[in-house]
Amino acid sequence: MTERRPAAPDPAETDLDPADWPALRAQGHRMLDDMLDHLQGIREQPVWRPMSEEVRAAFRREVPTRPSELAEVHREFLQHVLPYAVDNVHPGFMGWVHGGGTVVGMLAEMLAGGLNANCGGRDHAPIEVERQIVAWTRRLFGFPEEATGLFVTGTSMANVVALLVARRAALGAAVREAGLAASGKRLTAYTSAAAHGCLPRAMDYAGLGSDALRRVPVDGRHRIDLDALRRAVAADRAAGATPFLVIGTAGTVDIGAIDDLAALADLAAAERLWFHVDGAFGALGVLTSEIAPRLSGIERAQSLALDFHKWAQVPYDAGFVLVRDGALHRDTFATSAEYLRREARGLAGGTFWPNDFGPDLSRGFRALKTWFTLRVYGTEQLGAMIAQTCRVARHLAARVAAEPRLELLAPAPLNIVCFRYRGADADALNAAIVADVQESGVAAPSTTRIDGALAIRAAIFNHRTRERDVDALVDAVLRHGDRRVGANSPA
Repeated sequence: MTERRPAAPDPAETDLDPADWPALRAQGHRMLDDMLDHLQGIREQPVWRPMSEEVRAAFRREVPTRPSELAEVHREFLQHVLPYAVDNVHPGFMGWVHGGGTVVGMLAEMLAGGLNANCGGRDHAPIEVERQIVAWTRRLFGFPEEATGLFVTGTSMANVVALLVARRAALGAAVREAGLAASGKRLTAYTSAAAHGCLPRAMDYAGLGSDALRRVPVDGRHRIDLDALRRAVAADRAAGATPFLVIGTAGTVDIGAIDDLAALADLAAAERLWFHVDGAFGALGVLTSEIAPRLSGIERAQSLALDFHKWAQVPYDAGFVLVRDGALHRDTFATSAEYLRREARGLAGGTFWPNDFGPDLSRGFRALKTWFTLRVYGTEQLGAMIAQTCRVARHLAARVAAEPRLELLAPAPLNIVCFRYRGADADALNAAIVADVQESGVAAPSTTRIDGALAIRAAIFNHRTRERDVDALVDAVLRHGDRRVGANSPA
């Protein structure tokens, strides 16, 4: 019997596909070429430019009710969006921990958009791509075959996922139905004073309260002080609390310090604590022999959070969480519903449904751009690029150290350099210098505080950044600093 084919569409029906495919194809090629031109010529553009009120007004229109031509909307993008982006693709962008992206990743995003896959589950190829990335990540970090992984928006969410698994391990299955009160326990967790601000928020989201996270002092290398950590755990036990989690950091956000992960793993085992590592960017240092030895112990973590969109240069967003005990990971999140029945065959088959391992049922195809990045470049080239960013940072630190008008405020163990221009009222002076440099379009550093002092922070994450780019940053800081100090000097 011949299968019946769908009838031809009724012209009167609404359809969002183009009426003129050749015209759409030509416009699509123009849009792609514009982005390729933008990336190819990125050095000729300012790193950042402020928006005028006229530009901002363009985003305050009423909700559109009538169609517009794609070419018209694209022109508006070129006029009002592209010139005013953060432009972390620019080699002069050094402000925050942002990867620079790649053309390969951009093209992979286009393919993923065309597929429009929902990667919450079911039996289709995008799920297999994500499973392959999970397997590759397990091997990169020395996790066992039963470990499970999941793409999320970023390490902030990856830390939440890991914390919920650790909470489930500490309180048992009942916590999912009865909540925290049923256990009668007051859980406490521990991390360094230099750890990322998303960790107290994760404690809040998990219902434990941000005050239950103990911020342990750091040593002279900005690593968690192990003796202080032991004292904090002992004090909480004596006070009737239940310590359950210690979080090590692989690459602190301020200076890139790496905790002694092997010692933390030993301490966690001795104290019966879940050992989690926030490796947002630093964990990927395993790809280079220069940094990998400093990450010894990361393979012993019970969970690990990282971002492929930082040092691996995958376009935003591509966060990832890895959990050693895959069964516990699934038990923390899996639920059943008739409309999500798993079947033995057909599209509802398959044994790995990512929504069983995290909070999201609707999930985009984040894995594809990561898969393309790893396949096209390989771990050796990515590792060489990571080592390059550290060399550029060392060059910057050396230039600062050699300049009497500047001072380093912290060690630069990886790819982040914190320094400032010397002068009276240094905090206000350096905040103004950073804004001056940003507005000049030459470079885009940011600020942070090191031991209470406001610092100019240059984070070298973009694979395009070279020594001449950080030289331009130093020259701009000196130029604007000299101008400000000179303007404030008595006549």
